[in-house]
Amino acid sequence: MLKVNEKVPDFEAEAYQDDKIKKIRLSDYRGRWLVLVFYPGDFTFVCPTELQELEELYDEFKKEDAEVLSVSKDTVFVHKAWHDNSPAISKIEYPMVADPSGRLCREFGTLVEDEGLSLRGSFIIDPDGVLKAIEIHDNSIGRSMRELLRKLQAAKFVREHKGLACPASWEPGKEALEPKLDLVGKI
Repeated sequence: MLKVNEKVPDFEAEAYQDDKIKKIRLSDYRGRWLVLVFYPGDFTFVCPTELQELEELYDEFKKEDAEVLSVSKDTVFVHKAWHDNSPAISKIEYPMVADPSGRLCREFGTLVEDEGLSLRGSFIIDPDGVLKAIEIHDNSIGRSMRELLRKLQAAKFVREHKGLACPASWEPGKEALEPKLDLVGKI
């Protein structure tokens, strides 16, 4: 499984987007932030609520110079069928990546082998291809895509402001911390 601050190996996969099937590579996104959102499967219950919220915030992610990719073990054909039939999913503009072999799920540590499904996992990759944040949890717990956006903004902030750190619930415009010895025990 990949770890925070490790470089993510390049990969290639098929994705469904804009009523087309295309090949994508991780290296296509070098120089930009990348947010990967793994989910258990198409035509499910919690997944469309997350992916719809992600779509509602997609422009905000793009303003942060980030691309969003959703990933499940379904094929691009299942992604298309879901896109064509679900009111929530029909609005999605970001690429929906197919991982039917489970290779990406295994690499990112989200695959539940005995179920053949992915756990809910969110990953933030910086413009150099380095993994900066991981969130993986049980499939019955839906994620907050607004919180994922906040984490992306915090990752960008600390990259652009070397030596600073973001305290709990930090948001753009709020004060950051400069970790120094004289701050120890004063917070």
